[in-house]
Amino acid sequence: MADSIVKIIETEQLTHDVKRFRIEKPEGYEFRPGQATGVTINTPELKKMRRSFTFTGRNDDPYLEFTIKIYPEHNGLTKELDRLVPGNEIVIGSPWGAISYKGKGIFIAGGAGITPFIAIFRDLKAREELQGNLLLFANKTKADIIMEQEFREMLGGAFINILSEEKADGYYHGFIDEEFIRAQVSNYSQNFYLCGPPPMMQSLTGVLSRLGVDRKAVTMDI
Repeated sequence: MADSIVKIIETEQLTHDVKRFRIEKPEGYEFRPGQATGVTINTPELKKMRRSFTFTGRNDDPYLEFTIKIYPEHNGLTKELDRLVPGNEIVIGSPWGAISYKGKGIFIAGGAGITPFIAIFRDLKAREELQGNLLLFANKTKADIIMEQEFREMLGGAFINILSEEKADGYYHGFIDEEFIRAQVSNYSQNFYLCGPPPMMQSLTGVLSRLGVDRKAVTMDI
């Protein structure tokens, strides 16, 4: 599929450093929940800045949606995206991605690594197939939790948060390590879905291996 030039429909600030972008959807454009695409800004100066972002809406939405963490301290694409307003043009490529839903299981995300799971959970909700899935979500503070209220409404008690830099009632404190997973998960012969910073992913693959999880049952963004 060739690149498509589309306009921004609306933007919304979700947290102090995360923004939602809804954009025009090219005719016939389709993706699977969990997939991503290359994005750049349609100006001569910025076209060379291209990064991949995950779709966070559903395939049958009339628009495409991205939920993007902004890094204002970096002179990169997210800083430029943060400046855009409805009507500005961006360029998107074909969908791609390693994360797809393979059945009920344990989802483990760190920070902005939650984005592939947003579309997956929204799709499961629409199909009434959410039950039996568990989401473990790691962040620094409560202010960093993306879409907390929506996840609580979708998952209820199957949405478990842990904070590394803040202690708060109703939230675990620390990191998603072997001890934490043992406390939350009793069945290791199910699907595991991982997405987060590379050091977290490296640590978790080792943890799951020690817990006896089959490598073929682990889906992760690589």
